[in-house]
Amino acid sequence: MGNNKLKLWLPLIFSLVMIGGMFLGYKMKEKMPATARFFSTERKGTVQEVLDLISKRYVDPIQTDTLADAAIEEMLSHLDPHSIFIPSSDLQQVNEDLAGKFEGIGIEFNIFDDTIHVLSVLKGSPSEDAGLQPGDRFLKIGDSTVAGNNTGADEVKHLLRGMHGSKVQVTLLRGKEIKQFTITRGIIPLYSLDAGYMIAPATGYIRLNKFSETTYEEFMEAMQKLKENGVQKLILDLRGNGGGILQESVEIADEFLDGNKLIVYTRGGHIKKQEFRARREGIFEKGKLVVLIDEGSASASEVLTGALQDWDRAEVIGRRSFGKGLVQEQYNLNDGSALRLTIARYYTPLGRSIQKPYDKGIESYNEELYDRYHNGALLNADSNRMATGEPYHTPMGKLVYGGGGITPDVFVAMDTMGINNKIARLYTKNTVGNFVYRYYIDHIDHFKLFANPADFGKGFDVNDSVWDAFTAFALRDSIKLSSMSATDRQFIMRRLKGLFARQQWRNEGFYEVNNTRDPMVIKALEELGE
Repeated sequence: MGNNKLKLWLPLIFSLVMIGGMFLGYKMKEKMPATARFFSTERKGTVQEVLDLISKRYVDPIQTDTLADAAIEEMLSHLDPHSIFIPSSDLQQVNEDLAGKFEGIGIEFNIFDDTIHVLSVLKGSPSEDAGLQPGDRFLKIGDSTVAGNNTGADEVKHLLRGMHGSKVQVTLLRGKEIKQFTITRGIIPLYSLDAGYMIAPATGYIRLNKFSETTYEEFMEAMQKLKENGVQKLILDLRGNGGGILQESVEIADEFLDGNKLIVYTRGGHIKKQEFRARREGIFEKGKLVVLIDEGSASASEVLTGALQDWDRAEVIGRRSFGKGLVQEQYNLNDGSALRLTIARYYTPLGRSIQKPYDKGIESYNEELYDRYHNGALLNADSNRMATGEPYHTPMGKLVYGGGGITPDVFVAMDTMGINNKIARLYTKNTVGNFVYRYYIDHIDHFKLFANPADFGKGFDVNDSVWDAFTAFALRDSIKLSSMSATDRQFIMRRLKGLFARQQWRNEGFYEVNNTRDPMVIKALEELGE
């Protein structure tokens, strides 16, 4: 049964690691060439000769661009798992994630019954300024009818996004009333900070989901607010953080480390060794610090965690991190595509390489998280580190390991509560998410009575009435919950409560409510003496 949950989340974890981790070297201090022509020699290479012959002589019409992309991907498959080719059609979205912003209208939407529903409206966004509300349903975007004609999510994004300052007219159905709005597109942030709040007296909590160009700025804003509230201890949650821009993680590490301590260094076959050190007085150099990690924490997350662990600055709690210690540099190609090529490895202050082995091929590399589950590494502390990990000792004598991720100081097993086929179906069919949205819209006046997530956490319960509504809703997806065990029911009820909070206060609300029952957060509070 455990495989179901892992199979459900592993593709998401690995895609986040791949997308986030490949940005690691994007903004290194040492200036690197922005573009490179890999096939621009005076004589045509064999690959180009073959493509030319196919284009001119092949019996049937064929798209040679597709063949070229396949040839490049095949070449990269013989290198390492994180050197990748990005087609021009995908590059804009990848760069938007890295920049931490895009140009659009600022809503979260989903498609139910072939109708586009507004799930939430970003505070301060063009959509909020125009008057859009959660529960609105799109009929038209510009001249395009989008209701009842199988319009997909990508097409909706294409229609709604556009240059900053441009306008888009939308026709919506609110209740039974048709409304029209003209929205002036703006710069929409893609936040990397999910939550930052006082989780206990004198104890703060910050969760980062990636390292983009705005992460350090977001982190400092959150820290300033926590300082104003008297923070003396901090939980830094990096679970599921697949990485991003190296420099952003370095800047955050500098806020915790004093002097000119080494944070990370990189070394490659064709570039000089480069060191990144603390260089200023940090905002939280003395307070007690805990870092949370799991198997989805990778790349820049491991840089930050490794530096804090090597200098005995933080206690690391959770499970062994992903193990991605390769630095990529982006090279823009002539056709608008890009190559992210591994150019170096990074090393923690003690000289640990965090990169896990990939000598058995990319398929084996991709299956490594499955292997961890089967060999008990996600469930048992004794199996949590790489069997061949090289040992190191910190200045205070703590034993740490390299060669395959960051091994935590305190192990917390994967939460296996609620792992079964029925619960997996609730997520794969998005039954939970669909119910939360619809129930929230139907009872929005009641939810609006709560001023903040803390009040909501104390004053709202998923009672029998809510559960009965959810049970009836699940039956529409042919999922019967009448035989669900009491333990599984409690698991789903807690999940529903957190998602209701997210519906009203986005990620900040979800984590503030969910953290009260999160085993890893509870352990962190215990270690901090709360």
